[in-house]
Amino acid sequence: MSLDRYYLLGRSGLRVSRLALGTMTFGTDGAWGAWGSTEEAARAVFDRYLDAGGNFLDTADLYTRGTSETLLGKFIAERGARDRVVLTTKYTYGLDPGNPNAGGNGRKNMIRAVEASLRRLGTDYIDLYLLHTWDRLTPTEEVVRTFDDLVRAGKIRYAGLSDVPAWYAARAQTFAEAHALTPFINLQLQYSLVERHIEHEFVPLAQTLGMGITAWSPLGGGLLSGKYRPSQGRGEGEGRLTKDEAGSKLGLFTEQNWQIVAAVEKTAKELGRSMAQVALNWTATQPGIGSVILGATKLAQLEDNLAALDFEIPAELRKELDQASAQPLPFPYKMFGDAYQKQLHGGATVGDKPVGYTPPVWTGNPAITG
Repeated sequence: MSLDRYYLLGRSGLRVSRLALGTMTFGTDGAWGAWGSTEEAARAVFDRYLDAGGNFLDTADLYTRGTSETLLGKFIAERGARDRVVLTTKYTYGLDPGNPNAGGNGRKNMIRAVEASLRRLGTDYIDLYLLHTWDRLTPTEEVVRTFDDLVRAGKIRYAGLSDVPAWYAARAQTFAEAHALTPFINLQLQYSLVERHIEHEFVPLAQTLGMGITAWSPLGGGLLSGKYRPSQGRGEGEGRLTKDEAGSKLGLFTEQNWQIVAAVEKTAKELGRSMAQVALNWTATQPGIGSVILGATKLAQLEDNLAALDFEIPAELRKELDQASAQPLPFPYKMFGDAYQKQLHGGATVGDKPVGYTPPVWTGNPAITG
C-alpha cells in the first residue's frame, strides 16, 4: 500500500501520486457538513495518506465553507510537510451572498480568492490552482492572463481547469501557448465506470495538449463502494445514497448502473479484492488519467482504497467491466470508426508511421520512482 511512485502531471515537471487525497469532507460546515468528518477523523486520514507516501492533496475554497482549507493547512504545518506535498485548491463559487464579484472566474474574484485561500491554508504559495467551474461569462483571455500573473507573482506554481467544456479547455490552452503564457497542466473531471463521457473529447484533448486528468468521484458517488450490491437488494445498502432516496434523485439507481455494479462485484469476488479497489484500479489505469482523487471519510475506507493499485485487472475481466459500462457513441464519433475511415481513404488501409519513426504519443504520465 505504498504510494511512493510518482508521475509527472501533464506536460510539466510536477510529480504527483497516482492516488490523490480529496478533502471535500474535512470539516462539518456548509452543504457537505452533513457527511463531513471531525478534525480528529480528518487528521487521521491525512496522516495515514502521508505515511503511505502520498503527496497530492486536493481541496477548494468552497469545501465546508473554507474549513477544509483551514484544517488542511493546519495538518500540513503540524507535519512540517509543506515542501513535500503538492497542494491543490480551486476557486469560482461565491461565498459572499449579494456580492457579484465574490464569485465567478473573473480577475477580481480570482485574485481575491487566491489571497483568501493562502490565508486559510497558512502558506505563501499554492502548487496547483484550478478554475473550479466554467461561469459562462468571463472571457477566456482574462482567465489565462490572470493565472499567468499569479504564477509570475509567486502566488501559485501551476494552473489547471476543472469542470469546463472541452472546447473551453482547448481554447484556453491554445491561447496560453500562442502568447507564451502559463500553460494548463491539469484537468479535474468526474470519471468512473458509471460516468465515462469524458472519453470522447477530454481524454484525447488532454493527451494532445499536455494536460493530465485527475478523476473525481471515481466510485460513482459511492455506488461502486461495495455498500450497494445487486446480490443483496440493490439500493438497500447502509450508505448515504439510500438516505432520503439520494441515489434515485441523483439518477444513479438505473438498470445499466446496476449492471455495472454487478460486474464490479463479480470481478472483486474473482480477484479477492473489494469492489472499491476494483473500481479505483479501473479508473486509475485508463488512458489519460494522471491521478484519482480518494474521498475517504473514515480511516478504514482509506486503508482499503490505498491498496487499489496493488494488483492488475486481467484482460478478460477488464473487458467485462468495459462492456457493462459502455455508452452509445454520440454524434459524430461513429463517423470516426474504421468503416468510415476506410471509405475516407478510398478503401486503402492507412495506418500510423512505422515504429520508431516518431516518438511515442505523449500521455503525460511517464513513471518516476521516488
